[in-house]
Amino acid sequence: MSGRKTSILLRILVFLAAAVTFGMLLFLVGYILVKGVPYLSPSLFSFEYNSDNVSMFPAVVNTVIMTLLSLLIAIPLGISTAIYLNEYAKRGNKLVGIIGVTAETLAGIPSIVYGLFGLLFFVTWLGWGYSILAGSATLAIMILPLIMRTAEEALKSVPDSFREASFGLGAGKFRTVSKIVLPAAVPGILAGVILSVGRIVGETAALIYTAGTIAALPGNLMSSGRTLSVHMYLLSSEGFHTNEAYATAVVLLLIVFGINTLSGGIAKRISKT
Repeated sequence: MSGRKTSILLRILVFLAAAVTFGMLLFLVGYILVKGVPYLSPSLFSFEYNSDNVSMFPAVVNTVIMTLLSLLIAIPLGISTAIYLNEYAKRGNKLVGIIGVTAETLAGIPSIVYGLFGLLFFVTWLGWGYSILAGSATLAIMILPLIMRTAEEALKSVPDSFREASFGLGAGKFRTVSKIVLPAAVPGILAGVILSVGRIVGETAALIYTAGTIAALPGNLMSSGRTLSVHMYLLSSEGFHTNEAYATAVVLLLIVFGINTLSGGIAKRISKT
């Protein structure tokens, strides 16, 4: 009887925790929408930024470019490393343990430290200056441990029977990994990509030191530019355009929601095939 009471109590606590978490999420999203939606206006989406319209359109373009470029750099490196660690490296290999510890350490480093590293290495030493490329490279290093670890866990979740069946049919290692293991692990890998996108679009400190704060459309990858999160931070810190900062937050939420929905749809379609 006591075991049943404990089970009921734990179930109630779990439901309460879920309800509190969901309630906080709804409150946060609702607060931003209430404060920001009334101030969404056509002037906020003008092609050129000035002190009157404080347009976020250049920041939207810069955000999309940096997100795509960062993922283009980090995804191949992260997934390739995860495949090597899980599929090719021998069990108990010391290198695997070292890489794992290194990835966990990098994942816990504050973003401002990445920004200082990007400032010293990409901006100063490589001579890229405050640019889209320097910001994207810094963001790629930031999200690389997350993509690598989530991809590794997704590969581990694929049953060994899949591999054994493929080997039994005469398929080689590379074909088994590319045709059997990777497609089965795609939903888990995309979950890591989605988390990475959220970190990219919400990053501010690292980009101020590497990409700069210029509110203009980029001419090329070596141009400086601000993202939506940097744009929102600067508007709120100045104190003159707080309402427009909330409007920027609404657009940022919509972009993240759209990317998550698109990624989820792709994951479902791939898993069905």
